[in-house]
Amino acid sequence: MTNPMRPPFEPLPTERIRDLHTLLLRIRDAIERVIVGKRDVIELLLAAVLAGGHVLLEDVPGIGKTKLARTFCRVIGGSFRRIQFTPDLLPADVTGSLVYEPGRGSFVFHPGPIFANVVLADEINRGTPRTQAALLEAMEERQVTVERETYHLPTPFLVVATQNPIELEGTFPLPEAQLDRFTMRLSLGYPTEDDEAAMVRRFLIGDPLVELEPVTDPEELAAAIVQTQRIFLGQAVLDYLVALVRQTRQREDVQLGASPRATLALARSAQAAALLAGRSYVIPDDVRAVAVPVLAHRIRLTARAELHGLTAESVVRAVLEEVPVPVEEVVEGA
Repeated sequence: MTNPMRPPFEPLPTERIRDLHTLLLRIRDAIERVIVGKRDVIELLLAAVLAGGHVLLEDVPGIGKTKLARTFCRVIGGSFRRIQFTPDLLPADVTGSLVYEPGRGSFVFHPGPIFANVVLADEINRGTPRTQAALLEAMEERQVTVERETYHLPTPFLVVATQNPIELEGTFPLPEAQLDRFTMRLSLGYPTEDDEAAMVRRFLIGDPLVELEPVTDPEELAAAIVQTQRIFLGQAVLDYLVALVRQTRQREDVQLGASPRATLALARSAQAAALLAGRSYVIPDDVRAVAVPVLAHRIRLTARAELHGLTAESVVRAVLEEVPVPVEEVVEGA
């Protein structure tokens, strides 16, 4: 019996899947002209964008976090703003404020740097909790409220926040409510020896980012984000990803498990992973591919677990081994 409350599912035509997959490969390949040897991270970034989410880049300085955000924005032809978080940064420095203009005899809203397609929140943990909280409404609802007036942000809208996990003096750790707004937490890591040599050769003769041309535009990417939601997610795979999230709440070594928002983020990210693979339907491997970057930063371990050397990443990997993987569903027309 058909559920009257659920709209009928309309799968994307094969031709549209092919076009979207080609677009994503163009974006990925263009980013790789600047970012060397990090295809896995680039594809996860694309998956987070297609899921309509935001990304927390956590790594040591000099790895290329800022370069990755700038490169992605250049490739999609969008607007870019960088906010350097410091303890004296105010919420109005992020969202914008009302400024009195004598010529008009009234207050006029001046948008802050949050009004861009890609916003780099650099060293976000150096901002005060009050300023960090200025991002919450923008990240979740794609809007900013100033003096009871609501202003909508551009589409697409992506926050790429960075933080250094080593230097913690003078920082304000992100609370769980803030971390839960990020679809994924990624780490670039050091390059291999060959990739590092290739990077040096590439940048010795100039900055390849300067010569990089857009391969799409914000409107086309926004359409791809909407159509990613039409990637088929069968009941068996849905039950599997729900079981994964619920298992994080039941382990003795976990004090705070992943939230229902994490479940939705995992589902959307799995849809994006399927599209990146050129498929119109999600398989369990898509869920497994994004589970660690989607779930690990949303989990808080017990003190005993941390003393025994466990990490949130290792716990998520253990959950992936504990929850049975369903048999792949056959999708008609896929």
